[in-house]
Amino acid sequence: MPLITFSNPEFKDKTVYAVAGSFTETVLKIAKTNKIPINFDCGDGDCGSCAIQVRYIGDKEPMGYHLEEKEKKILRELGKISKEEMEKMIVDDLPSKWRLACQFIPRDEDIVVEYEAL
Repeated sequence: MPLITFSNPEFKDKTVYAVAGSFTETVLKIAKTNKIPINFDCGDGDCGSCAIQVRYIGDKEPMGYHLEEKEKKILRELGKISKEEMEKMIVDDLPSKWRLACQFIPRDEDIVVEYEAL
């Protein structure tokens, strides 16, 4: 089971277990279940209010979980990811440090999620 540490300067960090391989538990859903106040408006990947930074912990290479087209569009519109960064992620098969909490489903690796609160 991966550990997810939610980090925000206004709150004490909170670490929770995520069910690896569920393919349904988004970071936003995990946060809501654990009463972690991640900012979000639509919950469907259309607004970008739940943009988070993800940092991978551990020795192994991060599993490049690819951004969905909707996520790419919103993160580019928000200025979180440049065209050059997007191309490098694709070529080098690296995960993005920016994600939408409502779209990102964690894999079997420990992460730190830096978020904005409600």
